[in-house]
Amino acid sequence: MKFFVDTADVEAIRELHELGFVDGVTTNPSLILKSGRDILEVTKEICDLIPGPVSAEVTATDADEMLTEGRKLAEIASNIAVKVPLTWAGLKTCKTLSDEGRMVNVTLCFSANQALLAAKAGATFISPFIGRLDDINLDGMELIADIRTIYDNYGFDTEILAASIRTVNHVTESARIGADVITAPPGVLKKLADHPLTDKGLEAFLADWAKTGQKIV
Repeated sequence: MKFFVDTADVEAIRELHELGFVDGVTTNPSLILKSGRDILEVTKEICDLIPGPVSAEVTATDADEMLTEGRKLAEIASNIAVKVPLTWAGLKTCKTLSDEGRMVNVTLCFSANQALLAAKAGATFISPFIGRLDDINLDGMELIADIRTIYDNYGFDTEILAASIRTVNHVTESARIGADVITAPPGVLKKLADHPLTDKGLEAFLADWAKTGQKIV
């Protein structure tokens, strides 16, 4: 499974990248706002740092305007994945950009039928939003499983990018189901290393080591 980090914070990306944990990055208008930086500038900096796909999202709602914005974003670097919403205009834009050989991440997916349309339109990635479905008492993981089954049934190349991940359990379940990629905030990725028994065991080892009076260096 590939790990994308969901942020426009360059320093947070750099820290995880240095550990070898980052296969790509996803951004959106909300994350750009949070960064407080110019979208073209910060996206270029991220692309220079991370060789894998970097999703940059269009903000237009009209297909022609989306296409113009998408082409502009794609000029930033060769590893840009243009992010478009799962609307009819977004699907049209996806088809055109995909035919031009550009990577496209179709976002805000909430149903298996939407994911099927995105694959037919040539999407590189489909981004089903797990957490937002959980928020309205629907099972986000069930959507990941449905998409996995459909894509496998017909041999679609579109990669399932599990998004809106809120917990470490979302990561585990996405991996069990067979999502190709997860994207999560830096804090969630760091929590993957946490376990109370690890902490408890380390505490006991260190206490015993102190009693020996020894030093390794």
